[in-house]
Amino acid sequence: MDIQFYGANCISLNYKTTRIVIDDNLAMLGKKTILKSGDVALFTSANEHELVVNPKILIDCPGEYEIADISIIGIPARAHMDVGKEHNATIYRISMNDISVLVSGHIYPELSEDLLEMIGTNDVLIVPVGGHGYTLDAKGALSIIKELEPKLVIPTHYSDESLAFPVPQADLSEALKDMAMEPKEITAKLKLKSVDLSDLTQLVVLETS
Repeated sequence: MDIQFYGANCISLNYKTTRIVIDDNLAMLGKKTILKSGDVALFTSANEHELVVNPKILIDCPGEYEIADISIIGIPARAHMDVGKEHNATIYRISMNDISVLVSGHIYPELSEDLLEMIGTNDVLIVPVGGHGYTLDAKGALSIIKELEPKLVIPTHYSDESLAFPVPQADLSEALKDMAMEPKEITAKLKLKSVDLSDLTQLVVLETS
């Protein structure tokens, strides 16, 4: 599996002949979309995307999906800006071969027991850290990391001069300092195999493609 980062919360997972693109809202933020017609597009919020390209498959709500030999489970969750019992966010659990990736999106940091049970155990956690009322901040991200205990953490949605965020986002260095985590690796593309995963939680920073 190859993982790449494009800014904001946009990540691509490449496995065999399938490319999954997550939260490509780049056109709304002043950058060119990376989505192509043959991609599988996932959105953690149904209200925060405007398609420039129609993908092969679009998923923006909870449910169970099978694409080739990839399992995708969309789990309803309380969004960071939700009030009370609203559940306007979707967490995705993506299983490819022997690796599971959890994409949190902009969720509320306090996870219920029922939600934790649905999420289960995952190898990789992709989590925003930019904060400032728009998404999870370092404290919220760290709380989720401690609850889920993934083997690998990939931070997203932090300050980026090439993107016009509606709310300023924290610098990555500031967020990592508050999380008391240092990167194991900084790379443009993460080529991930299950044998590369440690029993201890490690953090990898992906350079923006």
